[in-house]
Amino acid sequence: MEAPPPGGGDPDHTNPEQALAAALSSCHMMTFLALCAKAGWPVASYHDHAVAHLGKNPRGQMAVTRIDLHPVVRFDTGFVVADDKLKEMQERAHRYCFIANTLADSVEVNIF
Repeated sequence: MEAPPPGGGDPDHTNPEQALAAALSSCHMMTFLALCAKAGWPVASYHDHAVAHLGKNPRGQMAVTRIDLHPVVRFDTGFVVADDKLKEMQERAHRYCFIANTLADSVEVNIF
């Protein structure tokens, strides 16, 4: 996760916007893995690089305005999923992720 430490924070320690991005990333991953298990998709590995972006909200206050998720999923050898089906599953995971739903009205979430 990449976000500048606000107010001169220590870049070696987690800052609040990184923690928020990590919570979203974790919730999305757990939801995605649950949906894959239900569908019988054998996930071999999953990792993400979540990036929180700071900016001004509509009231002019500093806020996390966008979080980008970059999930990379690998399946067991021999199992193949079409790109459009994988994208659809990522979108379903986003729809069912309770952290994403909590942020829905205030933070733009992009899944690449």
